[in-house]
Amino acid sequence: MAPAADRAGYWGAPTSTLEWCEENYAVSSYVAEFSVGLGSWCFHMTLKYEMQLLDELPMIYSCCVFVYCLYECFKHKNSVNYPLLFVLITFSVIVSMIYLNLKEPVFHQIVYGALVSIIVLRSVYIVLWVYPWLRGLGYTSLSVFLMGFFFWNVDNIFCDKLRGLREKMPPVVGAVTQFHAWWHIFTGLGSYLHILLSLYTRTLFLKYRPKVKFVFGIWPILLVEPPKKH
Repeated sequence: MAPAADRAGYWGAPTSTLEWCEENYAVSSYVAEFSVGLGSWCFHMTLKYEMQLLDELPMIYSCCVFVYCLYECFKHKNSVNYPLLFVLITFSVIVSMIYLNLKEPVFHQIVYGALVSIIVLRSVYIVLWVYPWLRGLGYTSLSVFLMGFFFWNVDNIFCDKLRGLREKMPPVVGAVTQFHAWWHIFTGLGSYLHILLSLYTRTLFLKYRPKVKFVFGIWPILLVEPPKKH
């Protein structure tokens, strides 16, 4: 990650504890860095610490939701695992309190990585030993997400070289080297595919008939038909 830049736009000097490799306020004095998602947009637009929390903490909360869904996907309808809910909610609160006081991005990255690892391990178990015909969907989801992680590391490690390279390129061409943006795209797509996997697993267990269809032959969606009547 790059050190905070001196250039300030409408929102003033950055107060966030980290900053990515995009050039600040290159397009508009109101937007430091263009991004996706409400929390990410607020953070990248302002580079304010409060908005950074709006971006990063929901990553922890959403992963906890994924963990609950995956570990409860083989339960009967209308069942609630209150102990697991309590553990995940308590975990989220503790992580939030620590991060609010610690203000160390590495702590957030470690916690997020640990949660993602738990999700991956559970998913691998499902596609290897429970529903092996879902391996294609599961492995595609994981591969796309890891591709985003790869771009994220390239952006961090080679930031200075990438910025120098973009100065010599036309703006449209240089935008392709915004690898943090590719991180958002690939991890977003990988997460979407993982949601399809989770929904497929759950509906299949409940005796529904899920099918993955492709809109215009490109975008995958899940269609669920009711159980067969005997």
